[in-house]
Amino acid sequence: MSFDLSQVVMATSAPSGSEPNPIFTLLMFGGLFLFMYFLIIRPQRKRQKEHRELTGSLGKGDEVVMNSGLLGKITKLDDDYMTIQVANNVELKFQRAAVHAVLPKGTIKDI
Repeated sequence: MSFDLSQVVMATSAPSGSEPNPIFTLLMFGGLFLFMYFLIIRPQRKRQKEHRELTGSLGKGDEVVMNSGLLGKITKLDDDYMTIQVANNVELKFQRAAVHAVLPKGTIKDI
């Protein structure tokens, strides 16, 4: 077997683990960011906006469910706090952000 010097030089000059194209790397990071945005960030922002609208639209007399599962009727509202009536002569003070959902009128009487 005879080896030509040009074949030996070509075989040793090419690195065995060549670096990937930087454009491909940037596209991969961009794709990963888009994946994270559409599957994680965007839905979370949508839920936050809906909850902000829910707490902003609360009014006196609304029947609500708290995050703890407590049912009550709103009797007083402040900027950050509200007082709910949970039973006769029993009123509790909660943060507005602790509201999970607003119930249709008359739900508490039906329970």
